[in-house]
Amino acid sequence: MDFQKILYNVQEKIAFITLNTPKNLNSFDDVMLDEIVSVLHNADENNEVKVIVLNSSSPAFSGGGDVRAMYEGVKSNNLDFNTSIEKMASVSLTMKQISKPVITSVSGAVAGAGFNVALAADFIIASEDAFFVQSFVNIGLIPDAGGIFLLSRAVGVNKATELVMTGKPVSASQGKELGFVSNIVPTEELETATNKLAKSLAYGPSLAYAEIKKLVFESDFKGFEEYVKQEVKSQVACSETADFVEGISAFAEKRKPKFN
Repeated sequence: MDFQKILYNVQEKIAFITLNTPKNLNSFDDVMLDEIVSVLHNADENNEVKVIVLNSSSPAFSGGGDVRAMYEGVKSNNLDFNTSIEKMASVSLTMKQISKPVITSVSGAVAGAGFNVALAADFIIASEDAFFVQSFVNIGLIPDAGGIFLLSRAVGVNKATELVMTGKPVSASQGKELGFVSNIVPTEELETATNKLAKSLAYGPSLAYAEIKKLVFESDFKGFEEYVKQEVKSQVACSETADFVEGISAFAEKRKPKFN
C-alpha cells in the first residue's frame, strides 16, 4: 500500500505505523488521519499482526493539528473544521476499540492532538527528551482526539483540568509520575525499547489481550463514542469565535494572543 503522510509495514508480527511529515512536525491533516484509521483497521484484521506500534520518522512525534493550515483556511473562508475534528476523534476511538495492543513510541514534542493520540494507546514508551502539552487553549480551542476523556482517566479529573486549561508542558518523567507514560528510555534506545515490548506482546496470549481491551473499554471508556460527538460540537463552536482567529493569527505571526 502506498501512502502520502505515513509509512506502514509489518515485521515479525508487529505492524509499524510511522508518521512521516517531519517538515511540519507530523501535524495531522485529513489525509494523514484517513491513512492512520485505514491501517489501524488493516492491522487489526490481519491475522499475522499481533501488536501495533505508532511512531514517527522524525525527532518529534507530532505537533498536533496543522495550525498554519487552519490559519490559511480561516483567511480563505474555507475551513471545514467539523470533518477534521470527527476524523481526529476517529483515530483515538479506533485505537481504543481495536482488539490488538497498541504502543505509541514518542520523542520530542507530543503536542495537542499528538498528546491525545498517544494517550489512546495501551502503552506509551517515551524518550527522555519527550514533552507533552495540551496546547489547545493557546489558540482558543478545546482538546480534540478525545483529549479530556482520555487524560482525565489517565491522571484524574483535577490534574487533567489543570493541564488543559493552562497548556502547561509535562516532561516525560512527570508523565511517568502521573501514570500515563509506561516507560522512559534514553533517546538513542527508544526504538530498541519499543521493539522489545512489542515483541513480548507479539508472542503473548492474543485472545487474552483482546478480551482485556474489550473489558477495559467496557469499564472505563464505554461513553467515549458519545463524548466525541459532543467534543466535535464544542470544538466547532470554539472555531467560530474571534478568540480562535486571534489564537491562530498570533501563532502564525509569532506573538502572544490577545483573547477577548
